[in-house]
Amino acid sequence: MAWFVLVLAGALEAVWAVALGRSEGFSRLVPSLVFLVAIAASMAGLGYAMRTLPIGTAYAVWVGIGAALTVAWGMVTGDEPASLTRVLLLCGLVGCVVGLKLAH
Repeated sequence: MAWFVLVLAGALEAVWAVALGRSEGFSRLVPSLVFLVAIAASMAGLGYAMRTLPIGTAYAVWVGIGAALTVAWGMVTGDEPASLTRVLLLCGLVGCVVGLKLAH
């Protein structure tokens, strides 16, 4: 259960990161509210997962999932350039996150 919650919390990290960018310095209400809800849920999920998983592993997986999804979203929406190199590097990042799970 902790791993499922951790993956969900990592996905919510990507949500709050995108919402933060779209809030334009917290001057837009809806993205600011999405940011607040997503960051609270993401941190709560991380905290829950850290009750049973090692802190370093849980944090690395949380950050890795959040970073990979945030960059992937940026490439899909056209906010960030997409290239084969970037996609391969993201696959390497996801592979490392999976490796941390398997090594646990």
